[in-house]
Amino acid sequence: MVDDATLIRRIQAGDRHAFQWLIKSHERLVYGVVWKIVRNQADAEDISQEVFLKVHEKLGTFHHESRLSTWIAKIAYNQALSHLRKRDILQHSVDVEDEAFRERITGEGTLPTESLENKELKRIVHDAIEQLPLPYRTLIDLFHIQEMSYAEIVEISGFPEGTVKSYLFRGRKLLKDAIRSHKHLID
Repeated sequence: MVDDATLIRRIQAGDRHAFQWLIKSHERLVYGVVWKIVRNQADAEDISQEVFLKVHEKLGTFHHESRLSTWIAKIAYNQALSHLRKRDILQHSVDVEDEAFRERITGEGTLPTESLENKELKRIVHDAIEQLPLPYRTLIDLFHIQEMSYAEIVEISGFPEGTVKSYLFRGRKLLKDAIRSHKHLID
């Protein structure tokens, strides 16, 4: 693994393998951020490609004030929002989902040794997250799935830290309420 500064220098020097490595190491993050906003697989794939083109184009403007992954996630977040604004569908909700998408977001597929209850609980939580309104869904994903800090989420979203914490609190409450009807799987 190469540090961010070395990776950027190699990419700027024309090293295609370095840029491919950057894409490979950040594609799940980018796709996850974009998907949580646009909720359409084809759009998410297109926007993810646009994100990496923009990353390559703007790499010289990265000043190491944050982690490279945070900077890339911010570009993904902004590209996805820009896409929605262009299409004037900020509250767009599409229920496009398949197992390949789940595996792409969560990393590996489910293990055959997982109990049926565990799989069902994961599905219920995933479905509940997908039903959250846009800001809650995105911030829950950034904090709990992508494991980003408050500072990173503030930088990516542009929301003040208090707003981020408030949205996370309300988002968790909405999740608890949605999951409460499936209490038998939690006990």
